[in-house]
Amino acid sequence: MEKEQLITPWDVEEAERQDTFYVPEYVVNMAYEVIKHYDMKVSHMEVITTKADKGGLIWKIETDKGPRSLKLLHRRPTRSLFSLGAQEYLVKEKKARVPQIIPTKDDKLYVEMGGKLWFVAEWIESLFQVTKDLEGAKELCYAIGEFHKLSKGYTPPPGAENASRLYRWPKTYNKIVKKMTWLRDIATVYDEMPASGTVLSVIDTFEEQAVKAFERLESSVYYNLVKKGNKEWGLVHQDYGWSNGQKGDGGMWIIDLDGVAYDLPIRDLQKLMTGTMDDLGGWDVHWIKEMISAYHEANPIDDQLYEILMIDLALPNLFYKNVKEMVYEPTVFMDEELKNLVQRIVDIDKTKWPVLEELADNSWLGGKGK
Repeated sequence: MEKEQLITPWDVEEAERQDTFYVPEYVVNMAYEVIKHYDMKVSHMEVITTKADKGGLIWKIETDKGPRSLKLLHRRPTRSLFSLGAQEYLVKEKKARVPQIIPTKDDKLYVEMGGKLWFVAEWIESLFQVTKDLEGAKELCYAIGEFHKLSKGYTPPPGAENASRLYRWPKTYNKIVKKMTWLRDIATVYDEMPASGTVLSVIDTFEEQAVKAFERLESSVYYNLVKKGNKEWGLVHQDYGWSNGQKGDGGMWIIDLDGVAYDLPIRDLQKLMTGTMDDLGGWDVHWIKEMISAYHEANPIDDQLYEILMIDLALPNLFYKNVKEMVYEPTVFMDEELKNLVQRIVDIDKTKWPVLEELADNSWLGGKGK
């Protein structure tokens, strides 16, 4: 019996050289095989996005049943099954605005081929990104709050991994603290690189922020909160923003759920606010309060969860996110561009602390205050 070819990451440079999204021929051939498992005739396939470095992609397909998406999920099949089960749960049990999975001819959620899971879902033609202003940000926050509330109670299907980040916060915080030492050592060794001096001049400050945030987490209500367990807290998206929360028929839709995992819900909110302040070029207390309020309206944030949100915002998230890749290829990464980026992050960071100081008292949100 011929051994099945496994899907592996493909040539990113080849993908970049071509005008259209490059997909290896064997993957395209597999897609045609996958389609045979569905009760539909496909007249056209268009690559929407690829993850060449991981071996995943999305097609928009035109069928006799209307437009649909065909997705090749890049994660382990057991991990992908967790996400597919979540998507099915949200649509069937909670009537959430997430794309409905189209079952195969034998009523399965997916097709396994090439060592990966493939699935077909409805394509919502009406979707568009909300405006990149405060009103748009509030719509995104309300939508993800609604998503978090609806996702409570999810149980993964048999054979799926139990994808949870709920209990990993201390480990994650500690990793950030440790990586600061690595970054300092690398910048010291490669002192001839353009960004070296800038990184060394600010690393102590960001390390101190990480250490303080870790200490605050350890002495916080975190350990009491996670005792409630995965199902009680529900799912976070993990990659939420303007592209994955879009407006369409009936309101805001949440798409691309393949990374969902159990976690404290405010992790999505923290990432969204940090990214939005980055886009603004500085922290704005009015924006932050409005974004938290919009989320709170959909999924109330009590005093304990608010405390964790404030701790998570105090981590040097922006610095760590943008500089951590330095570990892998310092001679490539520590260029003039990184030097300018780090300086920009330092300037943004200076505007964060007065905002967090004002937010420390949550009485404005109806909480007990300091």
